Amino acid sequence: MQFTLISMRKLGVAIGLIGMLFLSNSKLIAQDVSIDPAIGFLIQDAIFFTDHYVTPATDAAVYQAASSWVNTPQSAKLWDFTLGIHMNTFFVPKSDRTFRLNNSELGFFQIEGQDSALMSTAMGSNEFVTLTGTLGGSQVNLKSPEGINREVVVYPYIQGSLGIGFGTEAIAKFSSKVDFKKVSYQVYGLGFKHSLSQYFKKIEARNFYISALVAYAREDLTVNFLDVETEYGNLGFNALNSLIDTWQLQINASKKWNKFELSSGIITNKSSFEYKVKGKKGAIEEILPLQNVLNGQLKSIADNKFNLIGEVSGRVEFNHFFIQTTVAFGKFVNSNIALQYKF
Repeated sequence: MQFTLISMRKLGVAIGLIGMLFLSNSKLIAQDVSIDPAIGFLIQDAIFFTDHYVTPATDAAVYQAASSWVNTPQSAKLWDFTLGIHMNTFFVPKSDRTFRLNNSELGFFQIEGQDSALMSTAMGSNEFVTLTGTLGGSQVNLKSPEGINREVVVYPYIQGSLGIGFGTEAIAKFSSKVDFKKVSYQVYGLGFKHSLSQYFKKIEARNFYISALVAYAREDLTVNFLDVETEYGNLGFNALNSLIDTWQLQINASKKWNKFELSSGIITNKSSFEYKVKGKKGAIEEILPLQNVLNGQLKSIADNKFNLIGEVSGRVEFNHFFIQTTVAFGKFVNSNIALQYKF
């Protein structure tokens, strides 16, 4: 790529990186080994690509964790315990399956044979594009990471709620790690729901119920990433981990008719995102702590996001069993079906 296309910021990062390497790693100096300044541009390309590739998946993870916390807005009695098996279904929108990448946006790689191309996100298809660059005088070829190649993502989890008095329930949800193609996902969290309608007996006399929920969830998402082989060895970009902390406030209202209850809710949540390269380190670590350098740079795309989500659910009782279906909607659509038992 022509020098005129390389931003001064990228050049500064490259020069700074090389200076850090020679000041901090005496082994390099002793062996008179030179690290091509192009590795700085490669790192910047990896950060740029990461932001576009993984963001749709982390945004989707927040929606999946936000849904179906509240079984019912009704007040729980002390030690009431309900255990449920949930099956969550997330519909991947077409707009989040691809992004367009242009050669002018890259400092190290170039798209083979094209000026631009549609690339799969982590939520996209299994199609890939070949990217090429030159490092240490040798050509580097990279197959862009693929997506999960699913239009619908389904995973199970367990949720329990326990009445702790004063119309309040403690709610916990947990899923074991679920592996999709190229992606693994896990969520767990704890919340507290409090009945508001218990203070308005006339409302409850008409079988109307209102509650408020405060909850915290941790979403753990790992994707297969950039498997880059160079003359310095593998660069160790093979897996990218996203840790997402979500705080949620939710108001629900319901109307009950005999054994059937219809609920609606408004959810607002704030999520913070942290990204790290994880997994086996590459051979280049013998001369350069590349994972640490990359993880430091990944802080630049860490972000906080707010979501406003609507929710509708229906719940039917059969003795002590309940079947509940829930749909959450906003930027995405997420559905959930649960089989619950009240002890």
